[in-house]
Amino acid sequence: MTQNIYDNDAFFTAYSQLPRSVGGLDAAPEWPALRAMLPDLQGKSVLDLGCGYGWFCRWAAEQGAAPVLGVDVSEKMLAQARGMGGHAALSYARLDLEQLALPPATYDLVYSSLAFHYIADFPTLLAAIGHGLTPGGKLVFSIEHPIFMAPRQPGWLTDGQGRKRWPVDSYQRQGARVSDWLAPGVIKQHRTLGTTINALLHAGFQLEHVEEWGPTDEQVAQQPALAEERERPMLLLIGCRLA
Repeated sequence: MTQNIYDNDAFFTAYSQLPRSVGGLDAAPEWPALRAMLPDLQGKSVLDLGCGYGWFCRWAAEQGAAPVLGVDVSEKMLAQARGMGGHAALSYARLDLEQLALPPATYDLVYSSLAFHYIADFPTLLAAIGHGLTPGGKLVFSIEHPIFMAPRQPGWLTDGQGRKRWPVDSYQRQGARVSDWLAPGVIKQHRTLGTTINALLHAGFQLEHVEEWGPTDEQVAQQPALAEERERPMLLLIGCRLA
């Protein structure tokens, strides 16, 4: 079963204070890049894996998607999502992505934001997604970039010339990495970029867009703190279609 750290009281309280938890999609700097990868959602069936507060689910329903299903392993997340407003096309369910089973050829779009890096058995999850997508259906998702997930120690190092660098530890060693992000003992699954892309290809997906996300000049001008995200990729965004 996926580690359900989001139902930990201390973790959930800290998570609720993050800018993207307070401001939703517009507070997530990678959202414009993800949005550009999405198809027209009018009349499309949509599944959000790891829906969290349901920000994307509500947005998809507002774009005309129907039905929209948001799933998450966390009861606290789902309770928050349900409490933030509903829509006739929208429903939520508690599911463990490690044990995902979907009805065949049901969804035109499967979307996921920052959830797949918690999944140990990525190929099995991709097989379940492929089974649930309609022919030509799309999968669009974001994860923490593998470079970001394999630091030697938390935070940046500074060299003798005052330049910041991100220390990487055993990048080729794949598997569980434990960090103290928001709460002690958070388990994430490190996979190389090649492993992630090859898993998609082997599962029958055709890559349409791969982005090692970084902020635009305009975003840095508006939020100078984002400048450090240009020193190494923090997020990996992928859009693909079922071949």
